[in-house]
Amino acid sequence: MSPIKRINHVAIVVDDIEKALHFWRDALGLEVTHVEDVPDQKSVVAFLPTGSSEVELVKPTTKKSGIARYLHKRGPGIHHICLEVDDIQACLTKLREHGVRLVNPEPIIGTGGKRIAFVHPESTHGVLVELYELTPQEPQIRLARARALADRALTQGQLVAAGVLSFLRGLRDFRDAEVFDDDEE
Repeated sequence: MSPIKRINHVAIVVDDIEKALHFWRDALGLEVTHVEDVPDQKSVVAFLPTGSSEVELVKPTTKKSGIARYLHKRGPGIHHICLEVDDIQACLTKLREHGVRLVNPEPIIGTGGKRIAFVHPESTHGVLVELYELTPQEPQIRLARARALADRALTQGQLVAAGVLSFLRGLRDFRDAEVFDDDEE
């Protein structure tokens, strides 16, 4: 039996998720199930299911992240293929036995709390491969990250609203000042 369960997702690096969604969501009709802020990867990701797999749109949130460097160097496009495995530790052991170069020799925690490790493209004929093992904590971590993203959007929305209100008050004050100037003439 193969240690690989399925292709979990294909990740596509984009510079603008909303523009990318014009094709993936609007033109193709794929549904966005959730958007997640991934602070440790300095990115925001949007997930669009396609049967038993997903398309994952990845946008860097800083100019200095690995994703941002990749985007700057190669432009938008496929970043990696993610394979779901039952036992990531056993899979990594087998890969090391075969001399495969690993980006992550030990699993790290990825989006949603799953255990992940990347295989270097040097060993895969040019394809960055992510291995992923589901953990029991994944649903709770996904929810917490979704809430954090929603809180950040709400806060930014409130800041924008306060700025607009201040601008409009300034216009009103300016208009009122002009009315008083006209009365003095």
